[in-house]
Amino acid sequence: MVSAKHLVSGQKIGECHHLLQNWQSQLQFITDELAFIDKLLNSYGFEPQTPNLFERLELFKSKLAQSKQEKKELLKALVAQENMVDGSFECNDGKCDDAFCRSFNQLMDKITIYFANYQALKLDIYAYAGSILKKRKPAF
Repeated sequence: MVSAKHLVSGQKIGECHHLLQNWQSQLQFITDELAFIDKLLNSYGFEPQTPNLFERLELFKSKLAQSKQEKKELLKALVAQENMVDGSFECNDGKCDDAFCRSFNQLMDKITIYFANYQALKLDIYAYAGSILKKRKPAF
């Protein structure tokens, strides 16, 4: 199975298709996580006396919006790559395979960077939010 190494010409298209589907699944899961994080950042569960609370939350919201946009672009690129997988079955010469490999490797690099950046952002948000969540029940 192709994972962290780049695809080389002649590698099985089925392996590429499997990776593309796996990435799509991971991005769908991230969509669900982003919705939760967005709700968390917009909730009233934080200690209001926290210094720079509003500024930090707004910074995280901005980074979250950027991550959502990058994810959307990656999903489009995945669909385009899947279309290339379908077309590569019809190619008989090496040129088609080389173009597919170059495109696939570029996408793999982008996906790898996105996953790393997203993971870092998520950890930053959780660490910050976890430290400033309200600790008492609201009085009624």
